[in-house]
Amino acid sequence: MIDTDRQLSTEPRARVSVLVSGNGSNLQALINACRNGTTPAEIVQVISNRADAFGLTRAREAGIPTAFIDHRLFDDRAAFDAALAEKLGEVAADFVVLAGFMRILTPGFVNRFLGKLINIHPSLLPKYPGLDTHARALASGDKTHGATVHFVTPTVDAGPAIVQGVLDIQPDETLDHLKARVHALEHRIYPQALTWLARGALRYVDGAVVWQIANPPERNRPRIVRE
Repeated sequence: MIDTDRQLSTEPRARVSVLVSGNGSNLQALINACRNGTTPAEIVQVISNRADAFGLTRAREAGIPTAFIDHRLFDDRAAFDAALAEKLGEVAADFVVLAGFMRILTPGFVNRFLGKLINIHPSLLPKYPGLDTHARALASGDKTHGATVHFVTPTVDAGPAIVQGVLDIQPDETLDHLKARVHALEHRIYPQALTWLARGALRYVDGAVVWQIANPPERNRPRIVRE
């Protein structure tokens, strides 16, 4: 079994591609974790569908190769995804990480990278797939909220969860404050999930997360990280 807490600089480093569309704060958290030795991975490529995505700037400042693929130049999603898959193939990444990539990927693309493709979503899935998750949690009077790292499957926001960051919603919490707290949790759990993947502590098998560690979570239940 694998000790998920050990940190060895001599560990093999997984090759990772990251897809972004915007600010890239989760990308920065991943860069930091890879650079400081806590995550045995190397980000070898950052791709965006938006030329002005600040995530590209973060990558360039870290010396990571970048690429821009304008989705508006393609006739349909399948054509864009084919170009994206070709670009990913140039670096032979072990994992593809979605970090605020605002594109719905086609089933063909997802199935091509199934088990290697992960995403972070700002809710405690299966609650609140899609957009406006923080506002929906507040409007529903939820007591808890958070974020989920999950494997990507052809159904949007429905893949098996690896880890969830959970927080208690405070009385009279504002939307902006809740969003900031969830972001802080995201920056903790995304590097942790990538660390587990890179070390072989878990894998995707037949629609479920299979853990290769002592005392794993119950089947189809994620690891939990509290604020």
